[in-house]
Formats: sequence, structure tokens, C-alpha cells
Amino acid sequence: MSIRFGLQGRFMLAILAGLLVVAGLAATLWQRQTRVFAEVAQVSSETVHELTFDALESRGRQLASDLASQLVNPLYFMDMEQIAERADAAGRQPGVSSVLVFDKDMRVVHDGTAQIVRYGERIRDNRDRPGSGVQVQWGDGVMEVRAAIVLADNAIGGLRLTFDLAGVQIQQRTAQQRLADRQSAATTTYRIWLAGLLGTLGLLGIVVSWLVSRGLVAPIRMLADAARDIEAGRYRQIQLASPRNDEMGELIRSFARMADGVEKHEREVRRIAYTDSLTGLPNRLALREILDVKLQGQGAGDFALVLMFIDLDDFKRVNDTMGHEAGDRVLIQLADRIRENAGRAAGIEVQVARFGGDEFVAVMVCEEPRLRAARVADAIIDALLAPVRLRGREQFLGASIGITVFPDDARSASQLIKNGDIAMYQAKLAGKNCYRFYSRALDDAMADRVQLEHDLRGALEREELKLYYQPVVSTNEQTLRGVEALLRWEHPARGLLMPAEFIDVAEQGGLIAMIGAYVLTRACCDIATLSDLHAAPGLFVSVNVSARQMRSGDLVEHVSSALAASGLASTRLRLELTETAVFSDEALAIAQFTRLRATGVRVWLDDFGTGFSGLSHLRRVPVDGVKIDRSFVADLLDDPDDVALTSAIIALAHSLGIGVVAEGVEDLEQLRVLSEHGCEMVQGFLIAKAMPLSMLRDWIVHRAAAGV
Repeated sequence: MSIRFGLQGRFMLAILAGLLVVAGLAATLWQRQTRVFAEVAQVSSETVHELTFDALESRGRQLASDLASQLVNPLYFMDMEQIAERADAAGRQPGVSSVLVFDKDMRVVHDGTAQIVRYGERIRDNRDRPGSGVQVQWGDGVMEVRAAIVLADNAIGGLRLTFDLAGVQIQQRTAQQRLADRQSAATTTYRIWLAGLLGTLGLLGIVVSWLVSRGLVAPIRMLADAARDIEAGRYRQIQLASPRNDEMGELIRSFARMADGVEKHEREVRRIAYTDSLTGLPNRLALREILDVKLQGQGAGDFALVLMFIDLDDFKRVNDTMGHEAGDRVLIQLADRIRENAGRAAGIEVQVARFGGDEFVAVMVCEEPRLRAARVADAIIDALLAPVRLRGREQFLGASIGITVFPDDARSASQLIKNGDIAMYQAKLAGKNCYRFYSRALDDAMADRVQLEHDLRGALEREELKLYYQPVVSTNEQTLRGVEALLRWEHPARGLLMPAEFIDVAEQGGLIAMIGAYVLTRACCDIATLSDLHAAPGLFVSVNVSARQMRSGDLVEHVSSALAASGLASTRLRLELTETAVFSDEALAIAQFTRLRATGVRVWLDDFGTGFSGLSHLRRVPVDGVKIDRSFVADLLDDPDDVALTSAIIALAHSLGIGVVAEGVEDLEQLRVLSEHGCEMVQGFLIAKAMPLSMLRDWIVHRAAAGV
């Protein structure tokens, strides 16, 4: 657990550290001062001692010297009265405890007493023999001063003064005590000043700490709280104001202005981040928050949350033909229709968001969710079916809607969106302009699609993708002119799969370019192997090319590489592209087709009549032929409109000088009608089904043998 150590705590720690340093210095000074005081006391004591005893010794010497001078004549004449008078006078001097006068034979002449008790007593200590000067000797509690009594340079005797040191010691102790008292008073004063200094510093630290807390820490803490509120988005809780006119006051006011600015900026950023800039609807990010909020508030009961995943049908056609600017205008109009009609049909609040591109999501919480969702979906589909006018033209679109319900179908926002997308995809497969409810079975279908894509990724390496070839013959002579390469997938578990079962998976999975390159190279190599057949001279091969291959920009290089690898003549290769693929990017198509035709490769439009091409398009784009879609050929005998349309396509192609092939011919009457209207070539089950290369070789040989 970490302990928060704030500015005030650090400041208090700094003050405490300062006080400890000062206290340490004071303690050091106090210790030093105590030592100094002790040393001073010692020196003072020694000095007093020296001064006292030096003074005593000096006085003793002087007294002994004076007394010796005074006793010269009395001792010489043995004038006892004078000797006694002089000895008594010396004995009365302060500190003198005894006076002893002796002759040159070391016999006591006077002992300082009235009776002269020791008179005539011989002093046997040779050290007491008087010398030439004054001698001082210290004893236990006494000081003895000896002096010779000299007459004409001859010692006629001597004297000894004894001083009692008790009085001097009392005087010394008194002086030392007086000095100690003064030192104690000085020490007490020093302690008081030191304690006062430390107390003042402590009080100053407390006052400064309080001032810092009130004037600095508290405002900073207030700013920190405000910063946390800003971080959490709680702008209404921020109350920043200060009457101070110093830098901190200006900082608080600046912080308040900054908080207001951040709030406004965040509102704007949130609006931009959560709003689709084109339609003004909530975007995908906002949708996730909407779902999370509604799911958190969704409890048990009769109410359920409905999510409708709405995808516009054929919207890409608007972008491809009229440009993205026109497409944006269409999206704005259709978004308004979805929002208005969803709310009107539901009778409750419906939140509509743009999920991305041409996809929208509608969310509502209601009773009887499936009944109400169906009513809302019908209203949205009807509203979107109404034409949109752009540049004087009417554009007809629609919508496929997938519906999922919480909590029946999912437990999370991500799962709801995924289920809605799955249900919408089923609506697309059902023919578009309709809605489908999610069911558990759809998960199996989606899982099956995912597994199919996984299998398709390894199909090339496992050599499961095969090419079948359907013959193309002249309408009248039934002469073999060429073949169309058709892809088949020999799936190890599902059997033989037609392109309709896996091409869309390849497109969605990004595999179509790789598969297309393989088909192109394989077809050229296969047809080149038929060159030895005399029955098939100059046989061409038609290869379907996807829009993704054309938009990649390297179609010409892939074609050149396939021709070079196979040795097939470029004039024997035909590329077939749908009208939508060609006219979705007309400028690119013109550039690519021009380069291809310059090499001898021919370009044909597949499924002609089902798209939106016109004479102006065909005149601009350099194509060599068109293929009439099988849907027109199938109803050729029953629908006069199909006969008229087929006849118009053939006439249009002839007027432009390009070829015509009809596909899906299954009976002789269809062949007859096509022949009557001038169709040049046909293909279909009437002629032959698509077959592998080996069977195609046998079929060609068999026809040649039969004389066809």
C-alpha cells in the first residue's frame, strides 16, 4: 500500500529536518559550551589557586626577608626583648601560625610563645639550616618560609615562618564558588536563549506551514480535485473562484477558464466523435454506447430491445454511375426517411445510427417486439422504395433489414450487431427489399460460410479448382468457334460446386484476384494443348474477369504473363467482364481495354442487358462484342418484350460493328429466333454442357468424325 506524501507533508518534513538540524547544531554548541565552561572553570580554579598561593608565597618571602633584616642586631646582641617583639609582630600577621628564630648553631632563640618553650632546643633537621636566601617549602596544609639572618655576609642565625593554609583554601573555595555561580547563571541564560530560539523556530515553522497550507497547498489541492473532475467529465462539480490578486489567484482563475474551455472542447469533440458528419445521425461509436446504456437498464419484464440492421440495396450503383457526391446526397435523404418513418411506425422513440457506408441501425425498446419490429421494417422498406431524384433523374433503391431481439437472441451489444448483420445477409439472399428475423439456424449458415471460405483458401494448393469448357458455335452452320472457361470446385466433402456457390465467398474473402489469375493462366495453357486438333483451328477461349481484377491495374500484365506461359496467340483470348464491372470505372476500363486490344486480345461484355449500359457507353468503351444474358433467352418464346429487347441488342451490336453471342440456348426454337434476328454465335445446353478439357477434346473429335 503506497502512502501519499503531499506537498504540505514534504514541506513539514523539510521544516522538521531544519529544526532537527538546528537542534543538532544547538546540541553541539551546548556540548561545546559545556566543555568550554568546564575548561574555563578548571583554568579559573587553577588560576585562583596559583594567584592565591603565589600571593601567599610572595607575602611569606617578603615577611621572612623583612623579619630577618629586623632581627640582625637583636640576635647579634641577643636582645631577647627585641627578638620577642619582632617575633610577636610577625606571628600576628594573617595566616602565620608560628615563628621560630634560631642562632647559627641551630638552637631555638625564640619560638613565638611567651614562655619560649623551645628555647635552646637544637633543630636537628639539616634542611632547616639557613641558607643564603629565602626558601619556601609547602607541606600538608602549611607553608614554611625560611630565611637566614646575615651580618656582614655571615649567617648568625635564621628564622622559620609557618603559614596555615586553611584560610587561604577557604578564600580559594569562595572565589571558585563565586566563579561557578556565575558560570551556572551564564549556562542558565544560554539554555533559556537556546530554548527560546528553538521554540521560536518551531513556532515560525508552524506559522509558515499554516500559511503554505492555506495559501499554496489548499489551492493546489483544489486545482488537483478540479483536474480529477475534468478528467472524469464532472464539469458541473467544478467551482473555481478566488479573490486573491497574486499569482495563485491568477492561476485559479486561469484554471477555471481552462476547465470551461475543455468542457466546450470536449462537447465539440464528443459531438464530432459520436455524430456522423454526413447524416447527423449517431455513428458506430455512439451506437455502442446507446446499446450499452439500454442493455444495462434492461431488466426482466415485457419490454425487449429490438435492433434492426438496415443495408441499402444497390447503393454502389449510385456511386459508380453518378459519383460519390451524389451518393452522399442520396444517403442524407434516405437517412431522413429511415429516422422519420421508423419513429412514426413504431409510435415510440427509435434511435437510428449510421453504422458505416450504406448501413444503418435502428434501436428501440418496446412491448411485442417482433410485431412492432415487423411494422417498422415494412415502413422503412416502403419509404426507401420511393424514388430519389438526382440531376433530373430518378434513382430507385431499397433496403434489406435484419432484425434481432434482446434478450431472446443475444446477451451483449456485439452479439446483437453480429446477429442483425447475419439476419440482414439472409434478407439479401432472399431477394433484397425485405426483412428477416435472426434465428439460431442462421448461425449455422454463417458458420458454414466461414468454413467454406476457409476451405477455399486451400483449394488452389490442393488442386480442387478445375476448369470446365462450354463450346460456342456459329448460329447457322453450328461450326465450333470457341469455348468459355467456367470454374468448378471439386470440394472433397460437398462435391462439385458451381461458381454461384463460392464466387461471392471469394469476393468477400479477398481471394478472387488470386483465383482469377489462376483461371486466366490455366485456360490459356489448356486451349494451347488443343492446337494439334485439325477440327478446331483458331479456337478461342473466353475467360471471365472480375471487377476487382480490372481495378487492380495490373490486368494487362497478368494477361501478357498467361499468354507467354502458354504460348497461346493473343487473338485467341477473349476476356469477358460484366457491364457493372466495366462502367463502374469507365475511364480505367477504356485505358485497360485499349492496351489489351493493342496486343490482339478481344474484350466482350458479359450478361449484356441486365446492367445499365447504353449506346453512349458502348461508343466510348472499346469492346469487341456482347453476350446476351440467359434471362432474355429463357423467355424468348413466351415474352414479346424479351424478343424486342434481344432484337434491339443484336441490332445495336451490329450498328457498332461488334459481335453478339447468346448464352443459355436450350432448344431449337430459341436457336431459330436468334438466327432470324441475326445473332452470330450461341452457347448452351442445346449445343453442349460445360465439360472438362479431356471430354472437350473427345467432343471435338467426335463432332469432326460425325461431319459436323
